[in-house]
Amino acid sequence: MTDKPRMRDYEAARAEFSLDVPDDYNFGFDVIDRRAAEADKTAYVYVDRSGRTVEDHSFSDLRDRSNRFANVLLGLGAAKGDFALVVIPRLPAWYEVMIACIKTSVIAMPGTNLLTAKDMAYRINKAKARFAVVTAEHVEKIETIRADCPSLEHLIVIGGEAGTGPGGWHAYQSACAGASDSLSRNDVEPAGADDMMIAYFTSGTTSLPKMVPRSHEYALAHWITGAYWMDLREDDVHWTLSDTGWAKAAWGMLFPPWQFGATNVLHDADPKFDADAHLKLIGKLGVTTFCAPPTIFRLFSQVDLGQYDLSSLRHSFSAGEPLNPEAIRVWKDATGTVVHDGYGQTETVNVVANYPCMEVRPGSMGKPVPGIDVGIVDDDGNVVADGEVGHIAVRETDPPAPGLFDGYYEDGDRDRRSFRHGWYYTGDTATRDADGYIWFVGRADDIISSAGYRISPFEVESALQEHDAVAESAVVAKPDEIRGEIVKAFIVLAQGHEPSDALVKEIQDFVKQQTAPYKYPREIEFAEALPKTISGKIRRVELREKER
Repeated sequence: MTDKPRMRDYEAARAEFSLDVPDDYNFGFDVIDRRAAEADKTAYVYVDRSGRTVEDHSFSDLRDRSNRFANVLLGLGAAKGDFALVVIPRLPAWYEVMIACIKTSVIAMPGTNLLTAKDMAYRINKAKARFAVVTAEHVEKIETIRADCPSLEHLIVIGGEAGTGPGGWHAYQSACAGASDSLSRNDVEPAGADDMMIAYFTSGTTSLPKMVPRSHEYALAHWITGAYWMDLREDDVHWTLSDTGWAKAAWGMLFPPWQFGATNVLHDADPKFDADAHLKLIGKLGVTTFCAPPTIFRLFSQVDLGQYDLSSLRHSFSAGEPLNPEAIRVWKDATGTVVHDGYGQTETVNVVANYPCMEVRPGSMGKPVPGIDVGIVDDDGNVVADGEVGHIAVRETDPPAPGLFDGYYEDGDRDRRSFRHGWYYTGDTATRDADGYIWFVGRADDIISSAGYRISPFEVESALQEHDAVAESAVVAKPDEIRGEIVKAFIVLAQGHEPSDALVKEIQDFVKQQTAPYKYPREIEFAEALPKTISGKIRRVELREKER
């Protein structure tokens, strides 16, 4: 394996960048099927929850199995532009379903396995989805909302005995077993690179989750992510730690690795993170490139890393929030690799990163990627001076920057309010130093980043408000050594309720039932009143500063 990075010189790479997007680009046909036909090899290694079962799956396996499910979808009348809720953990079926949807231009809406029934109903109704593909653990959730989702026609369950399924449900295994493994472009409706391919949901502080539509071009644009920040190669064994419901899975488990022919690791890990098991797997599988949230690297820094074989690693990287220098130092001492921070959003591909060819400045996001103009700008779109805090923004160009979305999906239309003054405003803020390195400051919309999850205070406050004891609440981020940030809630109690440890636990458990469990406030402080502006708006900035 060569030690030379793909990017040899940063400025030269920016000057020479080009990316041609075929009009009919389809990741399923153009990457998976093409590799199966021309350079078949192991596409991914599946490791079960116990860590004992290890299965190699080739590109030809994935081609055939995704074709089977694609034919199942077509047999059910699926058409280009139909939406499908997909909630599947790290199982082979997730890959098969995602690639099948891409081939047929059925728009998959991946969801984290922590979604509640209420979360699922919101997503289904927002998109008017016709399909739901879930594992057995989610069947009961779908059944409770089924009557409230009039667009939902076809339900597919993964798991259980082949050939069986609850009333009105199709059993994934038996349906695929009876389907053909042959599929070509001629068997599906023509789709353009600009057509919607996949949709993720993100959260803001003043509204419910927004749908982020991603086109077929988005998959190819992740060439930027894989080439520069990840520095992927044909002989890499790559492992990204991510829930399948997050866009980070598209970044690290789908589009970049397979464009470069790398082998992915798919580990159905226990929800309770086991550092020992993960570190042992790196050596067992010969992982060469590794990506994890900062939380994981912080946990690793508290372990005796000398007891593990980490010699196969050649490149490590992280995203989601800045990683503290001490965790970077510990990891480098143990592996010889520096953790390279990177930045991007559900709405983009990787847009800022540290690269193997240049100095890493711990705490910095790095520099803009080739092909995308990223600026630190003021409210009017003017680039701010070095050292001054401004908005992280992507310049609007013609053609658009690779992988940049074109607005949030609202009932078939595009909400482009985040585009103004010739820039896409990410909602995050940063500074830029004299050498062009960008340093993250905070989220302009109060989003909380905890252990790799982005959490909307608005959603948590909405859940809190449904509890009888809560008169008013404000949710902010509190710095945390391990998770980066935790959710903290300031609560004004309703009349007739008194503060107590028992009430704290009751409210926490209540929130876990109302929304995805990871969003619950890990700390609650009861207050007589909340700080407000003269117009009555809560001053969260004052509460955040109090916690910092």
